[in-house]
Amino acid sequence: MTSFADVQAQVQATIAAHAQAQDDGRIDDMAGWYLPDAVMEIPGVATLKGVEAIREAFSQPGWKPEPDQQRHVISNIVVTEWDERTAKTTSDVMMIRRDGSAWSIAVVARYYDEFEESGGRWLLRSRRDEFIAFQP
Repeated sequence: MTSFADVQAQVQATIAAHAQAQDDGRIDDMAGWYLPDAVMEIPGVATLKGVEAIREAFSQPGWKPEPDQQRHVISNIVVTEWDERTAKTTSDVMMIRRDGSAWSIAVVARYYDEFEESGGRWLLRSRRDEFIAFQP
């Protein structure tokens, strides 16, 4: 039987691995944290349906980050629902960007994520962003 602590640890590991892959520009690794039919909703920007659409979008100029130029700082991860195969979470995120030698906050948001266990890993079924502050 899967415990709450197991689920919480696995979804937190997925969230962290996804953020590091995205920030490093490792788009294939980032996309590997999604189920094939996953959906990503970015308000006012796009709704991406399927892991290939997610991979393609984040491979485009303007979406794909340059290594060492941004970091997603994710905190307050709360598992709101869970069972042995699925989980829902909310988490707060700040994306900081480098401008020369200085870093500044570019985005403050909340993620609403849904996960499903697949092959021993907890993968994203959906991610919905809610922007609180955005500085392009």
